[in-house]
Amino acid sequence: MAMPINVTSTSNNMDTLSRNELVGFINDTLVLNYKKVEQMCTGAAYCQMLHILWPEKVPLKKVKFGAKLEHAYIDNWKVLQEAFKRLHIEKDIPIQRLVKGRFQDNFEFLQWFYKFFTINDSGDHDGYDAVALRGGAGNAPAPTRSPVKRAPVKKPAPAPAAVSNVKKSGSNQNSAELKRLQGEVADLNAAIEGLEKERDFYFSKLRDIEVICQEKEGDELYTDFIAGIIEILYATEEGFGPAEDEVEGEPEIEDDEQEEY
Repeated sequence: MAMPINVTSTSNNMDTLSRNELVGFINDTLVLNYKKVEQMCTGAAYCQMLHILWPEKVPLKKVKFGAKLEHAYIDNWKVLQEAFKRLHIEKDIPIQRLVKGRFQDNFEFLQWFYKFFTINDSGDHDGYDAVALRGGAGNAPAPTRSPVKRAPVKKPAPAPAAVSNVKKSGSNQNSAELKRLQGEVADLNAAIEGLEKERDFYFSKLRDIEVICQEKEGDELYTDFIAGIIEILYATEEGFGPAEDEVEGEPEIEDDEQEEY
């Protein structure tokens, strides 16, 4: 296959696929069962996706598809990094950020890779057996279980019909109500998780803008411009100001955020 066409990530040339569509694309191509973008942090899927396009450039046997620890993720990313060098792919891989499994970093890299793959894909890989080539490893869909044979048990003597029917009816109602409530809780948790990830994504963008403004703050050429941006960033509205305890003292920052910034 020809040498790769390099892709530069910009807001104008990136396809606006949702996180679910991007994960679905990886699952369909590699016969995986990933549930979320963060699972791409192992780097294994990227290695095999690149192997589809240039099999002679990616030593798939070195890829740890069952990796569970960060040091193993780093090994996978280094395999991909070496393949990028051999193919002259002009893309920096922020390994130390990707292996942390944060949504934003992995989402941005996956967006870029999707664009890169689709531009370079000739579509001539119908005979590519992704599962066999990785030795059946990886997060593939679980096989259907065969029914388990159970030893016969003695049936208890039947209770009086009226009492038995009442107990069965009450049990069925409780079970159905429990399942309904569990479903509602799961839906709410999923919605909260999605909102938190979107919040973190846009907050990091604003933080990047703030850092740039702070770097240019002493430059007379940008004084008015930077002042206008800072005013917008720090502006508050009624009901949306910082919490009182954060105004009076130091804001609480999680360890991850301290390391990142």
